[in-house]
Amino acid sequence: MMGAALALLAGAASAQESPRASSRLETKKPSAASTAEPNRGLIFSPQAVTTQGSVTVEGQKIDYHAVAGTIIVHPKGWDDVASLEETANTADLGDKKNPKAEASMFYVAYFKNGAPSADRPITFIYNGGPGSSSMWLHMGAWGPRRIVTSENAHTPPAPYQLVNNAYSLLDVSDLVFIDAPGTGFSRIAGKDKEKAFYGIDADGYAFSQFVTSFLSQYGRWNSPKYLFGESYGTPRSAVLVNDLETGDNVDFNGVILLSQILNFSLSVDGPEYNPGSDQAYIVGLPTYAATAWYHNRLGPNRPADLQAYLKEVEQFATTDYAEALQQGALLSPERKQQIAERMSHYIGLPVSYILKADLRVTGGEFEKNLLDADGESTGRLDTRFAGPQLDPLSKGSEYDPQAAALSSAYTAALNDYVRNTLHFGRDMVYKPEINVFRYWDFRHKPPGIPFAPRGTANVMPDLAMAMKYNPTLKVMLLGGYFDLATPFYEGWYEMHHLPIPDDLQANITYHYYQSGHMVYARPEDLHKMHDDVATFIRSTENTGRAGATR
Repeated sequence: MMGAALALLAGAASAQESPRASSRLETKKPSAASTAEPNRGLIFSPQAVTTQGSVTVEGQKIDYHAVAGTIIVHPKGWDDVASLEETANTADLGDKKNPKAEASMFYVAYFKNGAPSADRPITFIYNGGPGSSSMWLHMGAWGPRRIVTSENAHTPPAPYQLVNNAYSLLDVSDLVFIDAPGTGFSRIAGKDKEKAFYGIDADGYAFSQFVTSFLSQYGRWNSPKYLFGESYGTPRSAVLVNDLETGDNVDFNGVILLSQILNFSLSVDGPEYNPGSDQAYIVGLPTYAATAWYHNRLGPNRPADLQAYLKEVEQFATTDYAEALQQGALLSPERKQQIAERMSHYIGLPVSYILKADLRVTGGEFEKNLLDADGESTGRLDTRFAGPQLDPLSKGSEYDPQAAALSSAYTAALNDYVRNTLHFGRDMVYKPEINVFRYWDFRHKPPGIPFAPRGTANVMPDLAMAMKYNPTLKVMLLGGYFDLATPFYEGWYEMHHLPIPDDLQANITYHYYQSGHMVYARPEDLHKMHDDVATFIRSTENTGRAGATR
């Protein structure tokens, strides 16, 4: 699913800001995103199909029109400042026998009827992977129709139920769901097409082109603007908002991060391949504890209050546990035993197993072993889910029970809805996910550095730069307590270590839910998340006109 690939990201070679890097903004030439003619391509042609619909959100009926279509974007370095004669000859695009790379990015946009666009917020929405379409947020969270799935078990096969989404964000914002290049109905083609679009920086640039082209095509430059990314969509948002703010002079009102990971060295997937760096085990421990709490693996004295319990675990993780890990081989056997016993008390694994793991239990090992006595593994995206172990002798979990439980329902819902309701793509294949890791370039050039230094991918400097460049930018972090793909405390840790002035910390708000990576998979939390995000947008839209109608 949208976060399944994150395990590979943890150890990938990419960028990390050098301590000697200048904090000064580099001088940038106008980008292709700001100068390119929208929707000009040699390989692809833009498409658009408009339909009408209505949705009732928390008792309010909203009439809307939906546009399902494509926008053509190009890799960095392409510019169309050519003369009209050159344009006629497609000089910038190459020749038809050997065209330069381009992408046709599919989107579904929902516009509230009768709402002046100058006053109406617009939110750009995408999932992650990398290599995931926006199907999950579209059909599970914010679109006008929502797929009904089992809350914490495998959803039975078709027929599935698609219902009015009473928690769509259309009550506060127009919505644009974007499929990343190569996913969904988005396509890439041309010379070196994978190199042109598959990578941290190339992906961010493609999305920046899409956003600016969309604003031009639909006349939304003066609208309040938001980014909403989930999973890998959160580092994409960090790169994208910095590119747009500092490179294209497009200020955003807010960035909303669901299931965040900005520094991949903090992932609990694969920290054993980075010995000497123990922070991933520390930020993952509270999610282990939440999972043990949910599955009743804490014995007869299980705390009633999950949030209070997690505060206690966070205190242990960042003090005694962190100190023990830092001591390494100098930790005494007696102290190691004490720490293992406290860990066992909090996360439900046997003391003997924790000692064998040298106090360092990875995400996959925890998923495999918490319910080992029952022959089950927990989910990774949502540890409330559990399923039969594929190999009882394996070291770690070999699949994600939550992904197995929901993927078929979402895939069926999107394929049916986009063709029969939006009337798009009847003769095309919709790709919920693609495997981009053969091509993905994990190198990243942080702001202020003229090259991509070696190191694990870390885009915290990008978000920090955007917040400093635009001190009015507000950031909202959303997370689930039962998410082991991007543990909730990891996101909290990242935000409290952003290189920003202390006063800008007030621009960040936090909301956590008793759900997993896909918070919206639990209807009760979808309702809460809708109200939290709606409040965020209403408080930050800054229309500049009292009583403006949305």
